Amino acid sequence: MEAEEKYMERCLALARHGRGKVNPNPMVGAVIVHKGKIIGEGFHRQYGGAHAEVNAVASVADEALLRSATLYVNLEPCSHYGLTPPCTELIIHKQIPRVVIGCPDPYPEVSGRGILRLRQAGIEVITGVLEAEARELNKVFIRSHTLKRPYIYLKWAQSADGFIDRLRTDASERPVLFSSPLMLQQVHKRRSEVSAIMVGTRTALLDNPSLTVRHWSGPSPVRVVLDRRLAIPPHYHLLDGQSPTLVFTATEQAGRPNVTYIRTDFGRDVLKQVLSRLYSLKLTSLLVEGGAHLLSRFLQEGLYDEIQVETSPLILGEGVKAPSLAGIGQEFIH
Repeated sequence: MEAEEKYMERCLALARHGRGKVNPNPMVGAVIVHKGKIIGEGFHRQYGGAHAEVNAVASVADEALLRSATLYVNLEPCSHYGLTPPCTELIIHKQIPRVVIGCPDPYPEVSGRGILRLRQAGIEVITGVLEAEARELNKVFIRSHTLKRPYIYLKWAQSADGFIDRLRTDASERPVLFSSPLMLQQVHKRRSEVSAIMVGTRTALLDNPSLTVRHWSGPSPVRVVLDRRLAIPPHYHLLDGQSPTLVFTATEQAGRPNVTYIRTDFGRDVLKQVLSRLYSLKLTSLLVEGGAHLLSRFLQEGLYDEIQVETSPLILGEGVKAPSLAGIGQEFIH
């Protein structure tokens, strides 16, 4: 088992190279071992590109060795036709006799079928090697497909006395900046790794945010905003078309370049309607950055997977109260 775990650790290390590049797909690494020696390895490099198993097989110099080798992969091989052919069929075609898997794939079109297909073809399949680590690596992908909604990060910065901003009336008054330069980099790093980022109407009006990645290298997420009455001025950053933007509104409205308006019933479960729509668009992770009212609604409805709170030594004395974490388990707070 020690050797099995060593090769699975290598799979996980390879898989991490795909972070932020393969969404909405999971991060996957694959290693091919023949008589205790690695003869091939690969990882899923980008969405729509070859899967880890394909890249690993392609890296093997002598394909004849595959017929007596073991393939290690941190996630169950796919068994359906998507943007690429099923990896199970490649494994069967190359006559790889043994496959070791970290954890099963929750995606409905795979979910156990890949393992079943390999076993039906006479291939020995071992599962559950470093399963906890494999699940942790792809927790966003797994939880999203299990709950049929994006993995939700709630994030805010607050003063030492529990305020997230001073009281402001319009965008001419700049918000209080709590984050250090290092923390600002971390925030933008997280932005580059998520599928979507969301704010409420008041935050959009007062902050005029861009919600793009600027202090880190990586793609900007899809921007999501609630704007029930279409109050956001057309010259604001969120409507500049710089990044794909979804505006959930109660009013019928024609789209504009890179901006899609989605008619929403604000009389019932607005957040669940939004999350369902995002999931249908294959946006598997969502970062909610404000404001206090929107964050509190997510907390009250139990719609969160991770919560990150940055507390500054600054004391405001008064202002907009930060959301309450009363009753929230420590396992969600990072």
